[in-house]
Amino acid sequence: MPTHRERMQACLAGQILDRPPVALWRHQPVDDQSPETLAAATLHFQQTFDFDLVKVTPASSFCLRDWGVEDEWAGSSEGTRRYTKRVISRPEDWARLPMLEPRSGHLGRQIECLRSLRKTLGPETPILQTIFNPLAQAKNLAGETQMLDHLRRYPEALLEGLKIIATSTKRFIEAAAETGIDGIFYAVQHAQASLLTQAEYQTFGLAIDQSILTPAPELWCNILHLHGEQIYFDLSPAYALLFSRPLIVNWHDRETPPSLSEAQRRFEGVVCGGLSRDTLVLGTPAQVREEAQDALRQTGGKRFLLSTGCVVPITAPYGNLRAARNGVA
Repeated sequence: MPTHRERMQACLAGQILDRPPVALWRHQPVDDQSPETLAAATLHFQQTFDFDLVKVTPASSFCLRDWGVEDEWAGSSEGTRRYTKRVISRPEDWARLPMLEPRSGHLGRQIECLRSLRKTLGPETPILQTIFNPLAQAKNLAGETQMLDHLRRYPEALLEGLKIIATSTKRFIEAAAETGIDGIFYAVQHAQASLLTQAEYQTFGLAIDQSILTPAPELWCNILHLHGEQIYFDLSPAYALLFSRPLIVNWHDRETPPSLSEAQRRFEGVVCGGLSRDTLVLGTPAQVREEAQDALRQTGGKRFLLSTGCVVPITAPYGNLRAARNGVA
């Protein structure tokens, strides 16, 4: 029986061992407020379903709290927290962001979580740390509306802030790599036509990301997540070049183009998706299995990781998650 690591390595090489890999991930609300409880909840989820990789999903504020952001748990079905305090209100605030130290404060607590998970899971289960790209972090520092206003009215001020965020993020990735993780889950939220033009995203997204994505050689298993609708999927090859290795691309394929089959014609890496979050929450195990089998038909099972387009809502029934786990068996 192949290990999870062997199955993922084969997938990245365009091969299939016994089956295509499967992985789902979710937020761990309340438990995500300390490294010990986040590690325990993440480990419990993995021990329950035995997925082929573990994507560590802290609250999105984990990388922002050392800048003074505050949030609260308000019961979202996605498991996300609600922001209650932003730290950017004026354009000049961006340049005042201090550089963060990745081994102390809230960032250091996330490093503790990764170290604990690596020790417990061992080397044969790939572990990926969630990383929000600087533009996504800027959105939560200022609020979406204000960040977009600064992008168009005060672009130089925002770019100054994005460079500070990028340097802090790169330092955190380097510290995380030292814990023995296998890769990062790089979350991009603004590469979609409803928010930015492609030229705007090239300037404020991709160009800034170029200064971050030179991961350590041991980070061999990386996922690019393109969030939202009307995404700029054709940026995927550019990101693959930044990672300098085979890349997995994840998006809401059941909600927005391209389909899995079309994506494989446009991208040489691994496509990740196939399952609708609505089906996982509201459907039946039979409907979950039907979607998984359709995804297999679209991809032939090669260069394919079965998952959803984003986090699994915390309201998804156990039986549906089990059906997803066994959907390509």
